[in-house]
Amino acid sequence: MEAKTSSKAANSPYPLRVSANGRYLVDQNDVPFLVHGDTAWSLISAVTREEAKKYLADREHKGFNSIIVNLIEHIYNGPVNRYDERPFTTPGDFTTPNEKYFAFADWCLERASEHGIQVFLAPIYLGYPGGKDNQGWYHEAIALGPARCREYGRYLGQRYASFDNIVWLMGGDRNPGAALDHVDAIVDGIKEQDERHLITAHCHPEHSVADEYARGGWLDLNVTYTYAIVHRKLLADYNRQPVMPFVLIESTYEGEHNASAVQIRRQAYWAILCGACGQFFGNLPLWGFYGPGATMEETQFFDNETHVQDTVRAGWQAALDGTGSQDMVRLKALFGSRAWYNLVPDQEHVVVTRGLGEFRGLDYLAAARTADCSTVMAYMPTSRSVTVDMSKISGEGVQSWWWDPRTGESTSAGEFPAEGYQDLTPPGDGDWVLVLDDASQNLAAPGT
Repeated sequence: MEAKTSSKAANSPYPLRVSANGRYLVDQNDVPFLVHGDTAWSLISAVTREEAKKYLADREHKGFNSIIVNLIEHIYNGPVNRYDERPFTTPGDFTTPNEKYFAFADWCLERASEHGIQVFLAPIYLGYPGGKDNQGWYHEAIALGPARCREYGRYLGQRYASFDNIVWLMGGDRNPGAALDHVDAIVDGIKEQDERHLITAHCHPEHSVADEYARGGWLDLNVTYTYAIVHRKLLADYNRQPVMPFVLIESTYEGEHNASAVQIRRQAYWAILCGACGQFFGNLPLWGFYGPGATMEETQFFDNETHVQDTVRAGWQAALDGTGSQDMVRLKALFGSRAWYNLVPDQEHVVVTRGLGEFRGLDYLAAARTADCSTVMAYMPTSRSVTVDMSKISGEGVQSWWWDPRTGESTSAGEFPAEGYQDLTPPGDGDWVLVLDDASQNLAAPGT
């Protein structure tokens, strides 16, 4: 087949590259790129063109620049899309692509590009192992064998090489196991045609793709996927050698597991302050584009669970303006106001020395400082007094701020000499971000 020609957004920053120091991603102009992501797994399979336009326009308006999408779905909203088109003319045979299905996928990618959004595109979601072992394409891949999987990869590479706004996302919710050769074969086929795009993967929770897919030599971006103590796993991935950029690709989703608003916020703030170059926000019903009144049976994944919140049944369009989405707007504004890409996790707690919370707990204070020590940022999930060693901040004076992640408002905490220890207390209850700047920089209030 002939390679597809994508419609490119003017001055597109994509495709991204790894920075010279290996800690973050940069765009085509070498500008540091903070991955600010949303999970839209079922976009290609679950929505109409008009619904896709609505979703993408909303995410652009809220500043999201990346989304996770399944190219082919197996169970949740697939394999048939909303236009009754299947990905393969022979079910389960990756070597028999249906042009009508993939033409719609192309359309979705093009619309995302027009909105400045890159797609972490999953071409072979393997599926979470367990009671619903047919969630993904694990068994089909093994049945086809590596040679035919490689043929599928060649098809993908040729079709999508010209699309700027893609990061390939291999696997999905499980370790490759017996399908490792098959996933590697798909990547090899892609790379025969497409050397432009970054490649990463998605494994079972608590497992690192840097371990599971290390032998292939194709991994450009590591990811953190955890439901345990999130900041500990993030720091473990930051401390990996050799250095590799990483994102928090998944933790608890809003609308699942009785998640509180502070839980969704703290994992996102922990990600950036523990050295990740971005993070993905997740929401049920949004990830599956489930409509109003969807039952647990209709969502398929939650038919045996009792913790699905009532907000799920309001439908995905209502969820677009939910608390989590609004909180993510504020998060991006905060980190966009400072040199986030220069932040180094303060793992030894030499700047904020007291009020740290428990390292094995949920109230852990995560702090980071820029390499030149001109800015320090610290997130605390609960309000309490902290002690700061002001001598660790460059310059002669320190401007301090309390920033409210629930409102995006800044309150001055005072200006102090860059010497000695200073106790600081947030102006209210809840979670807070402390921002400390070398006063000579004359930086605006954080988040502005």
